Amino acid sequence: MNATQQKKFLEAFIEIIRKTSTELPKDVIEAVQKGMQAEQAGSNAKYAFEIIEKNIGLAKQKSQPLCQDTGSILFYVHYPRKFDGEALAKVMRKAVVDATKKGYLRQNSVDSLTGKNSGTNIGPGSPSLHLEPWNKDHFDVRLMLKGGGCENMGVQYSLPDNRIGAGRDVAGVKKCILDAVQNAQGKGCGPGILGVAIGGDRGAGYLESKEQLLRKMGDKNPDPVLAGIEEETVREANTLGIGPMGFGGKTTLMGVKVGALNRLPASFFVSVSYMCWAFRRQGAQVSAKGEIKKWLY
Repeated sequence: MNATQQKKFLEAFIEIIRKTSTELPKDVIEAVQKGMQAEQAGSNAKYAFEIIEKNIGLAKQKSQPLCQDTGSILFYVHYPRKFDGEALAKVMRKAVVDATKKGYLRQNSVDSLTGKNSGTNIGPGSPSLHLEPWNKDHFDVRLMLKGGGCENMGVQYSLPDNRIGAGRDVAGVKKCILDAVQNAQGKGCGPGILGVAIGGDRGAGYLESKEQLLRKMGDKNPDPVLAGIEEETVREANTLGIGPMGFGGKTTLMGVKVGALNRLPASFFVSVSYMCWAFRRQGAQVSAKGEIKKWLY
């Protein structure tokens, strides 16, 4: 990657960070509006949605972060095989530093032992880069900014779980998802969106649950069993009366996305990643020259 390419890719990555941090994608805005329409006029739930809507508009207008916690920085990138992955990662880290200086990212990353903040969002595990080469001639760059409040609501179950009466079956998986929602009680800045992984080991399960959040809000799972779990858990969660921010109401969840991984016979994990209403997830198709060709959400 020569100096000209590095400059173009740096500009593209900074713009992807800016847009992700300050502008909710269309599919998420539509889900927020649908939830707002479902709530009763004059209710706390309706008021919460109105505040959320104003926040979305102001952040976009001023090109400022939607939330004071710009969260963990998760990049998922497919890149042409002819490119050097290490060089690409270096440019992405530079983009994070520059985006932090510009105010698109808060200075959120601290040393876990000392609590020291470098002010750059760079450190072990930050940003989290998932880079995979492919045979296409363009880049698929997706970014998720996941706040600490919603990350704290993530949970992993090992089935069978006698505490909630969940066995190693679809019914047990549903019980895990609904238990996660019930325990959150609006924390994590609901209404939420859940990414769920059935199976895998503990680490792979959480990785898959977060990757499920890269799907579009309105898509339909191609697996009919998983599609059923998604539809039924959203419907049932929205009868719990928890509502946005835990204020009560009809919209506790805006969506559930479920994937399944192979597992060992001795293990049956259900991993749940909770995402807040400020669903900061964006992506772009980037040319081999470093030009953003189209937005993916």
